[in-house]
Amino acid sequence: MKFIGDICYGKSQHPEQYLDIYLPDTDAFKVFVYMHGGGIENGDKSRVKIVGEYVASQGIAFVSINYRMYPQAMYPQFICDSAEAVAWVYKNIGEYGICEGIYIGGSSAGGYLSMMLCFDNKYLAPYKIPEGIIKGYVHDAGQPTTHFNVLRERGIDSRRVVIDEAAPLYHIGKAVSYPPMMFIVSDNDMKNRYEQTQLVLSTLKHFEYSESNIHYKLMHGTHCHYSRTEEFGRIICDFIKNTER
Repeated sequence: MKFIGDICYGKSQHPEQYLDIYLPDTDAFKVFVYMHGGGIENGDKSRVKIVGEYVASQGIAFVSINYRMYPQAMYPQFICDSAEAVAWVYKNIGEYGICEGIYIGGSSAGGYLSMMLCFDNKYLAPYKIPEGIIKGYVHDAGQPTTHFNVLRERGIDSRRVVIDEAAPLYHIGKAVSYPPMMFIVSDNDMKNRYEQTQLVLSTLKHFEYSESNIHYKLMHGTHCHYSRTEEFGRIICDFIKNTER
């Protein structure tokens, strides 16, 4: 495994627009692009070092990104940064080996970001990534309604359940199909996170998306307690290997 740290992916070269690559010892590999959690106000790409090293040991490249956060950032800058990082990977990962497909995921706030990239096409569309390159998503305990810190930015009680253009749920049903995706949530998660995840699953079913492409894992414990461990790395690798196409 080879670690390549602090690569700038943003055209504006903002100090938060950097990523780390955990590169497997293979010439060809799939790539998992990961957005960290922290409420879009804290967190860092380095926190998942154990996960990145494990995933790379299984022959899959792991890219952990930083993005602009509150209080300096405003909606939707953190979503735009996530999209720009994915585009950077698409355009540049070939310098490190043969890319066999890109997977996208995140935990907590990162799960919100991965869902926004998945369900609202306007963020990735400008980069013209060919259909079929993005092969799957892992949405780990993300908020599918408008994120509580986006509500706070608007001066709205952060406990409100709002579904508008800033909510992943709002956009489900626009696309004809989606790549395979996994949803992870805990039975003792943040308040309302379990129930909202069930609503996402129910909404996808309501729009008759292929249930064989929708994977679900219920963890026992508190919110994202597993997300910095090898266990999460195994979940990612199993999902990729089970959805290869």
